[in-house]
Amino acid sequence: MQLARAEAGRGGRPLLLVHGFSGGKEDFTEWLDALAALGWHAVAPDLRGHGESPKPDDVAQYSFPLLVDDLVELADAVWGDGSRFVLLGHSMGGMVAQVLASTHGSRLDGLVLMDTGHGRVKFLDEARVDGLVGIIEDGGVATLADLMARGGDDPLATPAHRRLVAERDGYAAFMDRKLRATADAAYIALLREIAFAPDRLDGLHGVHVPTLVIVGEQDGPLVGQSRAMADAIPGAQLAVIPDAGHSPQFENPDAWWHVMRDFLATLPERTASR
Repeated sequence: MQLARAEAGRGGRPLLLVHGFSGGKEDFTEWLDALAALGWHAVAPDLRGHGESPKPDDVAQYSFPLLVDDLVELADAVWGDGSRFVLLGHSMGGMVAQVLASTHGSRLDGLVLMDTGHGRVKFLDEARVDGLVGIIEDGGVATLADLMARGGDDPLATPAHRRLVAERDGYAAFMDRKLRATADAAYIALLREIAFAPDRLDGLHGVHVPTLVIVGEQDGPLVGQSRAMADAIPGAQLAVIPDAGHSPQFENPDAWWHVMRDFLATLPERTASR
């Protein structure tokens, strides 16, 4: 599947940045030029069912393995068949990145797992999932977006997130646009995948690439899982970003950039094949 993407730094070292559930490439576009200035060819796609990428209307067309296939296909198209790259996955994108690392580990030169988990999170119990799926089935993602705009419950709305909404003009609208650009089938299928996929922690012991685990200190549901992932992956680093929740690249961008820049600087030099 051909994914929409934003990119900067063509000819540099390959870096793929993958957004989370109901997110989009715009979660990283502000950083692409800065990454390019450091010598990276930074590519941020819209996953299938999100943003400007194709949106199949069949829930069977959405799963973590299918998203992995899309990312590998994208890497082959951009950097050449069998090319190696550094992978950052945020939230659900980090879950997909863990699957990719376990199935295509030889393709990776480095891995960043950002505000993500290795297994089920407490706030996504069966009742909550069923309730969200019911809303989508009855009225589509637009109905859910309308509810959220009126102050619907968001378990990831940390103090850092609320501060950003109050202080950054257009941020609430930005989040709303990304949600509304998510296909109904993608929302239903991937919500279930996030909530009910098998735990991946044991498999992370087999990841043997330089790894950075990033988590906002306020991202309560995922701080413990982030520590567990950093412990499981041999040699992994853990960075807890202060005054940040689920999206530290927006909530504390200076601290996020510092740890990203320093980690990327430790990785072996490679160049893209095209």
